[in-house]
Amino acid sequence: MVSRPELIGDLGAVSSTSPLASSAAMAVLEQGGNAFDAAVAGGLVLQVVEPHSNGPGGDVAIIAQRSGEENASVICGQGPMPGKADLTHFTGLGLRQIPGSGLLPATVPGAMGAWLRLLADFGKLPLETVADPAIGYATRGYPVMADTAKAIGALVPLFEDEWASSGKTYLVGGRAPAAGERLANPDLASVLRRLVSEARAGSADRDAQIEKAGRVFYEGFVAEAIDGFVTSTEVLDASGHRNKGLLTGDDLAAWRADVEPALRGDYHGLTVNKPGPWSQGPVFLQQLALLEAHDLRSSAPDGAEYVHLLTEAAKLAFADREAWYGDPATHPDPPLTTLLSPEYNATRRLLIGDRANPSPAPGVLGGRTSEVPVVEPDPVPDWGGDWMDQLQSGMPTVVLRATLDPGDTCALVVADRHGNLVAAVPSGGWLKSSPVIPGLGFPLGTRGQTMWLVEGHPNAVAGGKRPRTTLSPTLVSRDGRPYLAFGTPGGDRQDQWTLETFLAVAEFGADLQQSTEVPLFHTDHFPSSFTPRSRRHGTLVVEAGIGSEAVAELRRRGHVVDVVPEMSMGAKACIVGVGRDGFLRAGAGPRGRQAYAVCR
Repeated sequence: MVSRPELIGDLGAVSSTSPLASSAAMAVLEQGGNAFDAAVAGGLVLQVVEPHSNGPGGDVAIIAQRSGEENASVICGQGPMPGKADLTHFTGLGLRQIPGSGLLPATVPGAMGAWLRLLADFGKLPLETVADPAIGYATRGYPVMADTAKAIGALVPLFEDEWASSGKTYLVGGRAPAAGERLANPDLASVLRRLVSEARAGSADRDAQIEKAGRVFYEGFVAEAIDGFVTSTEVLDASGHRNKGLLTGDDLAAWRADVEPALRGDYHGLTVNKPGPWSQGPVFLQQLALLEAHDLRSSAPDGAEYVHLLTEAAKLAFADREAWYGDPATHPDPPLTTLLSPEYNATRRLLIGDRANPSPAPGVLGGRTSEVPVVEPDPVPDWGGDWMDQLQSGMPTVVLRATLDPGDTCALVVADRHGNLVAAVPSGGWLKSSPVIPGLGFPLGTRGQTMWLVEGHPNAVAGGKRPRTTLSPTLVSRDGRPYLAFGTPGGDRQDQWTLETFLAVAEFGADLQQSTEVPLFHTDHFPSSFTPRSRRHGTLVVEAGIGSEAVAELRRRGHVVDVVPEMSMGAKACIVGVGRDGFLRAGAGPRGRQAYAVCR
């Protein structure tokens, strides 16, 4: 039984991981803004009200498509590593992996630049209008989400003893705020107001104001504050040592968010658009290419055959991700043409048998080989506190009883009455990533942890290189027009969970809300993108809604099946669509009781 109905309207449709962000985005649509204006408004609100999952110091991947254009565009909000970052710096500190916390893994904050680029190139409202809701919540306060309260509560000793600037921002009288308690961020409010005021002071022209706001952030007082803190402060991180970072104001000044064509794949008459190999997005397209020749509709979406096929396809696609993906700007020969070709996937498809493949390997491409790195984690320091366990896990989650508490990253999707569509997955700069920059009210992102300290690997650390991100929004077009936009939190699992959501619509005719509530499953066979790079060989995690008979059959086929309670995965799927009938539709996954859809 579905928990709620699919929402239908004709003015606008919004779905995000926060009711406050969804409401702010809808308010902008009601003021005459388009989907892109609304997305920026919602995205800035997410930075304020979901600090456990994202912030202005983090990153975002965005896909946008105008109703009158056949092709979708990707805005890359993944900032690069500092220019001084190289392999020898980290290995010289005795590290085998880049820590998941502190200042060593800090990258250029890309989120603000990407939101500004979306507003400038696709929106029509002024910056002050779309920034107003976020400024209001930062100034007057917002009700603290349960996940935020839990994250702060786990980090209180760290904030008291080591990361004092974070304690000043997020503790209330030396304690963690309770869920639902009002919490303001006056420093962040001041930053946002100053961006708007300095932009307005420079020009009356909308586009010039947005450009000026970008310069103020990346070359002005924000960059100066980041440079001053990072280059002069030793910060305790997951290594158990206090280290300075490498990020400088020059790194920020040299960067701007790029707009690039979306990577495209066809699936049964639909065009699926994803970010490029600086993200994990191509694995979604690789999975579809492997599955396209199978008659999925002949299987039940909660049956053993269906789960087995999708899992084996995921294992092959993720093997290629680990071996071949990296920043194409600095690793200029990513073999995507081959990896997504019908010929390559016809050969790879032959590797999917009736039994689980215990050791799926990356493909050999034109005689070239690449490997999945195997690197032992660094020793865990004994600081005698649960907060160090939190730092050891580089994901924006609270570690509880050796599990990851559901909920990391954000998602936001918007459709408007003109037929425009946009999907965004913001993350980075979360509470446990690094200390709040004094005076700014937000920490830096630590996406650098996803790079390998392995020379020659496509995702090996290098100065000015983008780490391969897990952020992976999806936009689907039909007959050359925008059709669906969706995304979810979930780290490495995003492109497995959203594939299951998409196939529920494309293969089984589910409505958008139904698609967010199908029983979920994923493989943990390959290393996590986040330190300490944990993995579980051969493990298939399924929600109990899959059913005991299917679980027994999957085990017979050789899968190591881990059954978790129904609706307990960390997915908070957000999905909107534009119908041929002119109606806009939206759904929001009920897991975590947080995602929220609005239609008018």
